[in-house]
Amino acid sequence: MSEVVVSVENVSILFNLNKEKVDNLKEYVIKILKRQINFTEFWALRDISFTVNKGERLGVLGFNGAGKSTLLKTVAGVLKPTKGSVHVEGIIAPMIELGAGFDSNYTGKENIFLYGATMGYSRKYIEERYDEIVAFSELEKFIDVPIKNYSSGMRARLGFSIATAVEPEVLILDEVLSVGDAKFRNKSEKKIVDMFEKGITVLFVSHNTDQVRRICDKAIILDKGKIIANGEVNEVCDIYDDLVNSGKK
Repeated sequence: MSEVVVSVENVSILFNLNKEKVDNLKEYVIKILKRQINFTEFWALRDISFTVNKGERLGVLGFNGAGKSTLLKTVAGVLKPTKGSVHVEGIIAPMIELGAGFDSNYTGKENIFLYGATMGYSRKYIEERYDEIVAFSELEKFIDVPIKNYSSGMRARLGFSIATAVEPEVLILDEVLSVGDAKFRNKSEKKIVDMFEKGITVLFVSHNTDQVRRICDKAIILDKGKIIANGEVNEVCDIYDDLVNSGKK
């Protein structure tokens, strides 16, 4: 019997969007106290349900604004569902907005240990993998430079290198294989594929169906916060390609 590693049950996420333009925090607080701020309810996700078994790789497809990143952040525990529940077995390595959790005043080296600690790994464990992380990131000359002096691409490369050097049970990827130049992208994809041999479970967001077909064995399509297709990867990718070719946006 297959072991369910990720279980998402009837998950909905509600955001309250501010209708009015407020120039500063003081004005915002005053308007809130006077009840002069009006909000529009926006359901980013509605009644999402699916499971991912150990070792399966689920592709998440959808146009901009469909709710893909919101879904991954919910599975990663960054967002709490308004309704429903999410259950994940084991350590998660969320590669969402790579490098967003870095401390800008710390060097690349210091952030490697900081990032590792937030994922629950000991300093000794990260020390054993430190050289591998730096070499893969190709940032040897900049590793003692504060992160605030890194480009967004350099931050993303370092984040990717740290997340893939550890050994999580679940890997969450949000458009991260577009990081860096073509050479680094190819190297990144190969690293992910190599991790599959260890039975890792993957949730992968991408607009690139060729990439999803190579990496995943299952896929879903999100549209306006709802799942409109769920099944075998080639079948679902064919549906998505038809939507793209028909001009749906």
